[in-house]
Amino acid sequence: MQLPRPRSLAGQLFAMQVVLVAAVVAGCALFAYFTGRAQAEETAERQVTATARAMADSPSVREAIRSADPSARLQPYAQRVQVDTGVDFVTIMKPDGTRWTHPNPELIGLPFIGTTEPALLGKTFTETYTGTLGPSTRVVTPIRDGERITGLISVGITVDRISSQLEEQVRILALAAGGALALGGVGTYVINARLRRHTHGMNAGELSRMHDYHEAALHAVREGLLMLDGRRRIALINDGGQELLGLDDSAVGRNIDELGLPAPLVGALLASEPRVDEVHMTADRIVVVSTRPVIGGERRGTVATLRDHTELQALSGELDSERGFTHALRSQAHEAANRLHTVVSLIEMGRVDEAVEFATAELELAQVLTDRVVGAVAEPVLAALLLGKAAQANERGVELVLAEDSRIDDGVLPPSLAARDLVTMLGNLIDNAMDAAQGTDGARVTVTALVEDGELLLRVRDTGPGVAPGDMEEVFRRGWSTRGAERGLGLALVRQAVHRAHGTVELTPGRDGGAEFTVRLPLGTGADARTDEAADTGTGAGASTGAGTGADAAESMAGATTDGGEGGGS
Repeated sequence: MQLPRPRSLAGQLFAMQVVLVAAVVAGCALFAYFTGRAQAEETAERQVTATARAMADSPSVREAIRSADPSARLQPYAQRVQVDTGVDFVTIMKPDGTRWTHPNPELIGLPFIGTTEPALLGKTFTETYTGTLGPSTRVVTPIRDGERITGLISVGITVDRISSQLEEQVRILALAAGGALALGGVGTYVINARLRRHTHGMNAGELSRMHDYHEAALHAVREGLLMLDGRRRIALINDGGQELLGLDDSAVGRNIDELGLPAPLVGALLASEPRVDEVHMTADRIVVVSTRPVIGGERRGTVATLRDHTELQALSGELDSERGFTHALRSQAHEAANRLHTVVSLIEMGRVDEAVEFATAELELAQVLTDRVVGAVAEPVLAALLLGKAAQANERGVELVLAEDSRIDDGVLPPSLAARDLVTMLGNLIDNAMDAAQGTDGARVTVTALVEDGELLLRVRDTGPGVAPGDMEEVFRRGWSTRGAERGLGLALVRQAVHRAHGTVELTPGRDGGAEFTVRLPLGTGADARTDEAADTGTGAGASTGAGTGADAAESMAGATTDGGEGGGS
């Protein structure tokens, strides 16, 4: 047997509020009833007391008592007072209790039914007593003629009259209580109907579990989650979103425009239409953004998911670079086969000397750049990158030249300077320069790599058409390119990597007529110490190490570049 589903939170609150409103209204009604009854009795006591004392102080009453027949004079007077004041009876009696007046004339001359002893002692007192007219609230006061008590006056209102007056008040009170209960019930229903819509009919247990799952999911997922309200403020951001956007807990409640995020990224987050898998760049990361507006009768905000694309972009760049190396090696193998066939043919023709001379010349030509790179750049990652890019440049008809003042000894670069960032910076700058120089007269790319004044300096100059002065800053923006769509990412990645390394990148017109990019990265005191140590011990060992490692790592470490196609005015 399936147990009934617990009542929704809105239903539970509605029942509780109805009971509470009913209890409050009932309590107020009872309080008003008992307060009204007490006030009615108090009012009746004041009324009869005032009437009795006024009659007792009346000279005509004292004069009538001294007459031969008091009843004849007092009975009409008592009836007039009874009608004028609205009391139920006025009884004037002798001190012994014999009635001179009564609403029923037949009872005149009979003894008064009630208490008279306090009045005989000169006191005015009130009591509720059952007499000939039934239960009544009455007052008895003495009539004085000088110092002597010559009579007593009792004025009363029956309990039935007090109750009838109270019943009228109770009917009005009941109507007011019913109206208050109905109004409270309607208001409670309206409020809970709205609550039911917002809670989607879920009960308290379901809402509690949803909150627990919500909190666990926010902290468990590695992807970023960002929610904006209708006023562009961050309503919620999880740990992944804070990491990807470089924010902290203080960002919640702040306007998205105030957080210093790139303008294209802010535009995507605030877009009125959904965005799917858009790539955006922050200062340190490449982020894939998907957004969807939250709409419920009116726009209530935006939900955005953020995925880190930095590592994937680096791997994609490495793959593109490996493909380029493969193509270059295939071309070199083809050229090597042609040269080998030439040497073999010369030997077969009996021209041994010419064969030896041809082979020696080709070997020296191929070894010149390798020796130059290995001798100047002992850092294995940079050496491998330069050797690999030299092969690519040769394949594309571009001469890659290492400047004479280039010098980087092994161990100079600190561990904090990531090898992947170095490859991203120098690799993309060389690719960009080759794109610009390719097809020009005397196509050449000149690379400078050296350590000076505690900084790593990387400079790449090409013979391309250059960059227009108005585009000097725009070239670093993602998507800017002169080579069509789906390009324009390489230099943006360069600036991002430079930012991570706390360095600077500058674009100036080159001496060869093209563009010149200069990257400066601070190395710190540790790097300066290692530079001094390398100078003291000599550079031969460092160059030897670079030769061994650079040749082995040329294929595996020269990647992490992207076909940017931005610079050199290409």
